Amino acid sequence: MSNTRFIFGFHAVTSRLRQNPDSIKEILIDAARGDQRARNLIQLAENRNVRLIPCESAKLASMTGSERHQGVAASIDSARSHAGIDDILDTLTEPARLLVLDGIQDPHNLGACLRVADAFGVHAVIAPKDRAVGLTPTVYKVSSGAADTVPYIAVTNLARTLEQLKERQIWIFGTAEDAEYDLTDFKIQGAVAWVFGSEEKGLRRLTRESCDQLVRIPMLGSVESLNVAVSAGICLFETHRQQSLV
Repeated sequence: MSNTRFIFGFHAVTSRLRQNPDSIKEILIDAARGDQRARNLIQLAENRNVRLIPCESAKLASMTGSERHQGVAASIDSARSHAGIDDILDTLTEPARLLVLDGIQDPHNLGACLRVADAFGVHAVIAPKDRAVGLTPTVYKVSSGAADTVPYIAVTNLARTLEQLKERQIWIFGTAEDAEYDLTDFKIQGAVAWVFGSEEKGLRRLTRESCDQLVRIPMLGSVESLNVAVSAGICLFETHRQQSLV
């Protein structure tokens, strides 16, 4: 199977240019676009030494299979992983917002989590290399493009990675049904990494012990738990809501 994929739209292409330009083979841009947004992307691509090809809008639609390409698409090598977490954090001009997934096995859940991460401005999704599903074709499909816009970083030792995030002044918040704090009363400030456990077992012991604080989502009905992507969406929305008020 070919490792070449197309991503399109200004957000997706600009994000890839900033975070992992070496994975981009070439960028195709609508020759009719001369607006500031297009000029900014062209300048960024030139600074990253990425090849630019002017073309017609109809060709972009044909190559991407979508009319919603916004006049720009990029051919990428999906075999090349995103940059490391330090590379991403070093480029941020705002507090980091990270999503950590401790052993998600279901590709549909991972794809949905990536969509949630994209929706709420997550800078990277972090997961262990072992005992996790990884970026499969099903994940790409379910993510609806988010697998190409949100960096997915697989690490060898998740507990050690969480400690390294703490050293960079990032708060580590885990979710657990028996947590002391309720999300509705929890203050979220600064850089944060939300940690969610696997579908069946939740957070592993070392991961749980690495969290600065455990938080529970209030449940008012008869069900005892939520899908991991739903839980992530709730916590990330609350993070965005609180930080937007600052």
